[in-house]
Amino acid sequence: MDILSVLGILIALGSIVGGQHLEGGHISSILQFTAFLIVFGGTIGAVMLQFPLPIFLKSLGAAGMVFGNVHVDMHGVITKVVELSNVSRKQGLLALEGQMKSLSDPFMAKGVQLVVDGTEPPKIREILEVEIGVLEDEYSSYAKVYEAFGGYAPCVGIIGAVLGLIHVMENLADPSALGGGIAVAFVATVYGVGLANLIFLPMGNKIKLKAKDLIAGKLMVVEGLLSVAQGENPRMIEEKLSGFLPSSQKNK
Repeated sequence: MDILSVLGILIALGSIVGGQHLEGGHISSILQFTAFLIVFGGTIGAVMLQFPLPIFLKSLGAAGMVFGNVHVDMHGVITKVVELSNVSRKQGLLALEGQMKSLSDPFMAKGVQLVVDGTEPPKIREILEVEIGVLEDEYSSYAKVYEAFGGYAPCVGIIGAVLGLIHVMENLADPSALGGGIAVAFVATVYGVGLANLIFLPMGNKIKLKAKDLIAGKLMVVEGLLSVAQGENPRMIEEKLSGFLPSSQKNK
């Protein structure tokens, strides 16, 4: 679990609720089901209108990237590529076919198969980079869904505020009905701005960052397998792939 994501939400919501309490307000005053229904329902409807069903549904599953750990074992990739390089130099590229059963990454296995088949290095790069491009576009679309949530929520919150004020104006002759309408008006705005800036937009940005790490891992695989196909020295391959490592992971 990504503890930072969970703590971020708890701290953000806790600060707002705590501030409300310190100001002498009641928690119940910001718990308005009508306002929540307007903002959340309206926002979901707008996002569903914008995106195709497959992207919308997959983006909901992509929330797991925000709260789950997305780890790319770059040191493991380097070790495996160097191992493949040693095998190919000693036994030839065809010997790599026997190593494919030990590969848990389908992307790397596909690349190794291309090398074994004798595919030219430029063609290997082209084939693998097409797959990476498609994957990158998918992650980008997931992030855009949450950015759309963050874009629509404040606007729908304003709609909720206007609806609440309309209710107030319609009941000016009945003072007892004014409180509920005013509460919905202001709380709807709070929900819209809060959901956008505390939940949806940060989620979209975190999906982008974690997707960037995943893509970097696949680019490392491409460069490594191309070096193997070209018969480069295993030591030089290791040095080349080490360049992909973030500074915090180097020299470990």
